[in-house]
Amino acid sequence: MKGKMMNMSAASSPGSANGNKLDRKTVERNRRMHMKGLCLRLTSLVPPHYFKPSRDLLSQQDQLDQTAAYITELKERIDELKAKKELLALINIDGSTSSSPVPASFIVPVVELRELGSSNIEVVVVSGLDKNFRLCDVISVLQEEGTDLISTNISRVGDRVFHTLHAQVKVCRVGVDTTRILQRLQELMSFPYLCGDLQSY
Repeated sequence: MKGKMMNMSAASSPGSANGNKLDRKTVERNRRMHMKGLCLRLTSLVPPHYFKPSRDLLSQQDQLDQTAAYITELKERIDELKAKKELLALINIDGSTSSSPVPASFIVPVVELRELGSSNIEVVVVSGLDKNFRLCDVISVLQEEGTDLISTNISRVGDRVFHTLHAQVKVCRVGVDTTRILQRLQELMSFPYLCGDLQSY
């Protein structure tokens, strides 16, 4: 009787082992599918034109590497904007600080860029009354990066002047690198100079 029970136990062991192996494969497959889904969600948050070459041509690892680089650039951009915000906070609406007056021309221009759909972008430059940049240079950057200027609007609030430019991508299937455009415009504002008569705009 004892020998018979041992034989039955031995006979059932292979099936049990196979079942455990299948369970482990299922768990691993589900884990891989879950990780793949998370990776897709993460990379989908990055603008398609940021991936070089196209995202469809990149391996998953390359997509994750470029996504990490994009996140790092965003953090640097946030830090830069915080620094500019602190600078602007020191300047009152009449163009002076709490301790001494500051001429409007001393205000550092601030650049913002937004994507409007898949083929349009909006650039806003906030400066002082005495423009220390040339709007024509901003337009040149936009044109060099593959866009056509649609409209330009200039408005004033206190001692701040808001320059709003709308541009359209020339070739939609190619797109434009908005990160590079913003970087070039920021570099342009980092070296302010007087542009003279407003009619030169």
